[in-house]
Amino acid sequence: MQTPSGTLEFDGQAYLDGRASDPAVLGWMEGTPPPPGKRVQFGVQPTLGFPQIRWSLCHMRELVPTVNVWRGDGGAREFPKALRTSDVEALRFQDMDGRARGWEESLHDTYTDGIVVLHRGRIVYERYLGILQPHLPHSCFSITKSYACTLAAALVHEGVLDETRTIPHWLPEMRGTAYGNATLRQVMDMQIGVKYSEAYADKSADIWAYSRAGSLLPRPAGYSGPGNFYEYLVTLQPEGAHGEAFAYKTVNTEVLCWVMKRATGVPFARMLSERLWSPLGCEQDAYITVDSIGVPMGGGGLSASLRDLARFGELMRRGGEWHGRQLLPQAVVDDVQRGSDPAKFAKAGYSLLAGYSYRSMWWVSHNELDAFEGRGIHGQRLYVAPGAEMVVARFGSHPVASSAANDPITLPQLLALGRMLKG
Repeated sequence: MQTPSGTLEFDGQAYLDGRASDPAVLGWMEGTPPPPGKRVQFGVQPTLGFPQIRWSLCHMRELVPTVNVWRGDGGAREFPKALRTSDVEALRFQDMDGRARGWEESLHDTYTDGIVVLHRGRIVYERYLGILQPHLPHSCFSITKSYACTLAAALVHEGVLDETRTIPHWLPEMRGTAYGNATLRQVMDMQIGVKYSEAYADKSADIWAYSRAGSLLPRPAGYSGPGNFYEYLVTLQPEGAHGEAFAYKTVNTEVLCWVMKRATGVPFARMLSERLWSPLGCEQDAYITVDSIGVPMGGGGLSASLRDLARFGELMRRGGEWHGRQLLPQAVVDDVQRGSDPAKFAKAGYSLLAGYSYRSMWWVSHNELDAFEGRGIHGQRLYVAPGAEMVVARFGSHPVASSAANDPITLPQLLALGRMLKG
């Protein structure tokens, strides 16, 4: 809801709107030194609180430990351009609440930090807001899951992993936990019965204990909980049956990444570099946050530049082929696009995502554009729409973590954009 005083309202709480909360306007971390009221410091200020988050998501490496994802020593493969800036910015659509919206307004009301639109592999629109720049990595949050599970699906296709085996086949440490009788495929599709909550608005939710274990959040004085991701994962207990319903829980991705590391001996960051960043000709190194023993946060720790995120989406749109080289098996991409059982997805109660399913940690729309998405909290989106030959990569720093706060604008916006490019 728009208010007349430079604020937006979500669930009864007012926030500075996209323009008023612009980190360049507010001057976060400016000055020599920055004045106390303008500092963003891990363990001192709420680095992922609003409006500090509008600075933090472009600077995660300066706040928490990270590991590099090397782009390799080859040249960058740049996207050709066929700009349609005026066409895109003239776009109007109706949001899910029935309100007519323009393109510019939609960017600010979703707290967009940057957006790039590809059509048939060419950049037709590119825009940076706030402090994001083309070379600057931005937090992808849970789009990291889509990277991780796509690599896992490729390993299954290659016979390195067997999706029918249970998790203790690779991780005997997980016997006696919620994953003791869970198959790898159930983990990949997030159909796991595990006692773990991911309600971002609940300060006592398990997601925050997981984040403290992984060093993404500060630990209180006297903390005696798990010291790293692996110590946290072995505490997880069953709740409900596996395979019956979709249940979005980030810990599933951490289990998956642990399996990949155990099975291959290759760290996640190196796997990303060797299988994707280098062969795609990415422009910038990426990085991933790590815990106290150097384990990357596979569930949401990746930061990448906007165009490099778009490269992954374009690879998926092209069926895993990249300029004459098959980087991902076509069968893996086809399997993602087909999706899973919408009836199992419906049990999770995502009212804004009617008709969706979830496969290999991608959100599959089954809409007229055959779109599937990587989604991350606070507005991160990688929207692959083969039916419109379109890919959209967007970074944001929305004050509300849940995608339900921006989906009423974002989903109709991207559908209208795809229709325009297609038609």
